[in-house]
Amino acid sequence: MESKVIIAKDGDVFLRNLMDTDLEKLSEYANNDKVSVNLRDAFPKPYTLSDAENFKKMIDSQNPKTFFAIEYQGNYVGNISLSIGEDVYKKSAEIGYFIGEQYWNKGIATKAVTLITDWGFNNLGIVRIHTGIFEFNKSSQRVLEKCGYTKEAIFKKSICKNNEIYDEIRYAKIK
Repeated sequence: MESKVIIAKDGDVFLRNLMDTDLEKLSEYANNDKVSVNLRDAFPKPYTLSDAENFKKMIDSQNPKTFFAIEYQGNYVGNISLSIGEDVYKKSAEIGYFIGEQYWNKGIATKAVTLITDWGFNNLGIVRIHTGIFEFNKSSQRVLEKCGYTKEAIFKKSICKNNEIYDEIRYAKIK
């Protein structure tokens, strides 16, 4: 039986290891068009239980672990990660996250982003965390701004999602 390993918490929001018991919900949340429209195409569509199982195998092999489950009031609600850069970018990391639609607008993403940002700065030796948000994802832009991320740039017409071209809004936070 897997044990729960909590890396950070704020009230009723926890960041912890992804567990086998989360995989059915992961496949359900990631298979929702309102969620997947905001994710990179590396996320399969449709997103199946087999995709969730393969994803868990990948993150179980990570060292250090930088992909985590988000738990809210005892329920698995989504994922959050920091992808550490390489070479001259080794002191930077890219943040990524998503939450199941039924848990939107509850302040969960804001708490989770703050938690992983603080954890990353304090545990990974990084000095910069950044991300690119699709122009239509206003909710995620607000989350990052509430968490102290600064809008650094707009990459004009740099995203192709569902055969449409969009701007990417770049955000970053410095330690």
